[in-house]
Amino acid sequence: MSRPLGAVIGRYPSSDGSTQIDGIIKRNRKCRDLAFLVVFVAFWVAMIVNSSFGFNQGNPLRLTYGLDYKGNVCGDKHAHPNLRELELTYWVNPNQVYLSGSKNSQFKLANARSICLLDCPRPTDDGLNWVCDYPEGDIRISMDDWIDRNYDYYEFLTPEMRNSSLQLQGPCYPVIFPSVNVHWRCEFVARASNASLRHWQVMGGLNIDEDIIIDKTIHKSVNARSSVLKRYVADIGKSWPVLIVCGGLLPLFLSVIWLLMIRHLVAAMPWVTVALFNVLIISVTMFYYLKAGWIGNDAISPVIGPPDPYYHVFGRELNHIRAVAILMTLIMVVSVLTSIAIARRILMATSVLKVAAKVIGEVQALIIFPVIPYAMLAIFYMFWLSAALHLFSSGQIVQNNCDNSNCCAYDLVSKRVNCDRCCGYGVRYTPHIAIAIFFHLFGCYWATQFFIASSATVIAGSVASYYWARGDTSPEIPFLPVFGSMKRLARYSLGSVALGSLVVSFVESIRFLLESIRRKLKVTDITPDGWIGKVLHHSSGFCLRCVEWTIKSINRNAYIMIAITGKSFCRASGIATELIMNNILRIGKVNVIGDIILFLGKLCVSLSSAVFAFLMLDTHKYRSSHNKISSPLFPVVVCWGLGYVVATLFFAVVEMSIDTIILSFCQDTEEHQGTAQYAPPLLMETLNDQNEMQRLTQ
Repeated sequence: MSRPLGAVIGRYPSSDGSTQIDGIIKRNRKCRDLAFLVVFVAFWVAMIVNSSFGFNQGNPLRLTYGLDYKGNVCGDKHAHPNLRELELTYWVNPNQVYLSGSKNSQFKLANARSICLLDCPRPTDDGLNWVCDYPEGDIRISMDDWIDRNYDYYEFLTPEMRNSSLQLQGPCYPVIFPSVNVHWRCEFVARASNASLRHWQVMGGLNIDEDIIIDKTIHKSVNARSSVLKRYVADIGKSWPVLIVCGGLLPLFLSVIWLLMIRHLVAAMPWVTVALFNVLIISVTMFYYLKAGWIGNDAISPVIGPPDPYYHVFGRELNHIRAVAILMTLIMVVSVLTSIAIARRILMATSVLKVAAKVIGEVQALIIFPVIPYAMLAIFYMFWLSAALHLFSSGQIVQNNCDNSNCCAYDLVSKRVNCDRCCGYGVRYTPHIAIAIFFHLFGCYWATQFFIASSATVIAGSVASYYWARGDTSPEIPFLPVFGSMKRLARYSLGSVALGSLVVSFVESIRFLLESIRRKLKVTDITPDGWIGKVLHHSSGFCLRCVEWTIKSINRNAYIMIAITGKSFCRASGIATELIMNNILRIGKVNVIGDIILFLGKLCVSLSSAVFAFLMLDTHKYRSSHNKISSPLFPVVVCWGLGYVVATLFFAVVEMSIDTIILSFCQDTEEHQGTAQYAPPLLMETLNDQNEMQRLTQ
């Protein structure tokens, strides 16, 4: 048995031998784990420096739109010329598109000459349409007139310009193939127009290659993994109002409502939580079925703008939606069956939640305290998301090197055909960009864990003050114990919290890296052949998850002992582990079902955020034209994650209240020969059910 904590938590024997309450949980404290606080501050400085690189070198428009033949980003109002509304990338030379898709060619689509347009041009049945370069030099028309003329000023060209245009060297290029807007790229989707091709041949134009390659080469580029990832990240930037409402405000409102219901309707909350969870997970699954096109005709389409019945183009995003729909179906079945299995145990959860409701009723500031870390996290996430968008798009725009491509283009300024600078432009990423992005992601996770841990420590300190002061029977308890706990955290324990959050972040990062390696080995079929190797290969993931869960559990109890004792993180972890091992049945009886109900409550809040995100993203604003998102998948997942983080902050009031009182009760029992002296009557009634204890022992 560990030594008594009386001297640590503020109970000191007086001269006459009696025990007094003197400064609840205030004495015998000093700064702990200060070195890790310094590391955390240094990490924040590095995060700011890393983000400044993204803000300096990045442009989020690059994630959605392409580059033109001048190196401008389509849709950029600061480009020359002004391209505010010209968001579509169109490849003007069909032979270059064909050449980039040939197996024996080294020419890439990124080297093809492209231009930014307002809409995708289509061939005509009674003539030949042209797409000409931006007007400059001797072409004395404005950009607005150029757009109004459907990008065609062929009639203004000199004989020399017309001759180079017939050789597919510009400044005007024929519209031979119909195209459609697929993720802001004009994709050729059909055979060449016979009428336009006939007019082109009559004019003596260069022979134009036409084959199935002309359809597939742009489609392949648009659906490359890197392009899909960029679009998913860009979807976050476009749907920022949805993130604010469904990832921030809605979970805040629902979490506060849930805490108030725990306070006043504690007996019904376990049943309400389980029922609501099943309804929500079924709703989310049905939404994915709708977007996958398996229910109704509302499947997502990669075509931007008005739908065209003649064009039917599939996108990789639709396959991702279908994969998630199948995954959600499995989760839904498991969740419903699990809810049925724990129905008989819900009554025990009611008695557990009554203890937390009693504490919340006495220390009422706990209900509104999570608003403070919530506000800090909201500010951090806004900065982090903005920096992430710039980091993912950071790099320098440079002209590609295509010396062997034998391409030439007419320059309106120099009034001649130029074969030196005719290639397309691309973004040259710095070699360390992958490390910078990983560092940014790790920083987000560590900061999130730090805020959650700080909130949990403050709550634990407030509840411990309530317990060791005999609840409302003691006049010594502070009027606002929450502020006293916040002061102790800021003055003594920030280093310990930084260490605990770092441990969780490090373990989670290692697990993520190992899982990535496992997936790559699976894709390349580099897996062990023997049955022992296969067992080790498949069990390693389970072991990693167990280690992660154990670390998180130890950390949570360590924060409680830090709040009570003021010890360092490692010492507090040891004290908490010893108490748990000595009282494993008692703690297990209370915590298991209670933790399940709280976990389901967090999922209810996060799933509600996901449902409302689906509803907001299903409006006209995000389904057409400028603001259309490529897929609702990523914004919905982000809203779900933000909702879960917000719910974790608020539900920690109940979770940490239960855990703190249980650990305090265990220590109280050990100090007083098996009879707790400071426990409230409701807690004694819950934990001293001998019949239940005997049943658990058997």
